[in-house]
Amino acid sequence: MIAGIELGLLYAVMALGVYLTFRVLDFPDLTVDQSFTTGAATTAMIILGGGNPWLATAAGFVTGALAGLITGLLHTKAHINGLLAGILTMTALYSINLRVMDGKANLSLLREDTVFTPLAELGVQGTWIGIALFLAGVAVVKVLLDWFLYTDAGLAMQATGDNPDMIRSFGVNTDHQKMLGLCLSNGLVGLAGSLVAQYQGFADIGMGIGLIVVGLASVILGQGLFGSRTVVVATLAVILGSIVYRLVITVALQAGLNPSDMKLISAVLVVLALVVPQLQFFRRRREKHQASEAARLVDELTDNPATEKAGA
Repeated sequence: MIAGIELGLLYAVMALGVYLTFRVLDFPDLTVDQSFTTGAATTAMIILGGGNPWLATAAGFVTGALAGLITGLLHTKAHINGLLAGILTMTALYSINLRVMDGKANLSLLREDTVFTPLAELGVQGTWIGIALFLAGVAVVKVLLDWFLYTDAGLAMQATGDNPDMIRSFGVNTDHQKMLGLCLSNGLVGLAGSLVAQYQGFADIGMGIGLIVVGLASVILGQGLFGSRTVVVATLAVILGSIVYRLVITVALQAGLNPSDMKLISAVLVVLALVVPQLQFFRRRREKHQASEAARLVDELTDNPATEKAGA
């Protein structure tokens, strides 16, 4: 169970990247399936070559961001449909990742020093202390992402996803915002791939296949359970959704299900997370909440002396 929580926290970094494209930019990016492997492969090769694990981890972020940049250029400069641009980049990255891995389908890191080696030597990996350290690391990523989304560039990116025509009328280059968002998103995905490879002790050419479903499951499940009223709440919900998803997978494996069924379970979780909120009970609760929020805003406006003075 503890290992499931640790993995959930590591995959939460990837889920935050998926949140950035699918929720903030409203961009269906499928690059994720291979940019995750790109980050893992880059890190593995640097570590096997005697490089510093922390620099190798940073390199995983950079190569993931470069993968996102390619998708962004195909979409904005070559005017290729966003979905197709992601598919093209994902397809090309499979061959590139094999070249990065020197033609090998699997690279072992079991005897190499990684960023998790100190935790293993201290005996805290796989304990609640280890979970607390993992949580602290993910919290740093979350806070940085929250901060960015409240900067001028981040607000412009949110507006690009919500209403690109409106934000263009204010002189914002939406193409640049899309490329920046795709770089940051896939950078986070590449970082997650780097961390997962070091945690599991190997990088595999197929480790990212179907990962977009895992990311969507984390985002949709988390926001369905915990809400998404503000950026801070939404990113927290994504992290919690990743943990819940990984715990469900862990429980399913412990119950005796075949590991080959995990993709099916992921798809079922996404379907449930999409369908359940549409049920009448949840729809009524959502409408009631929206009505109460509207009433609260009206009360605040009517009780505000400045508003009354302006009205007079």
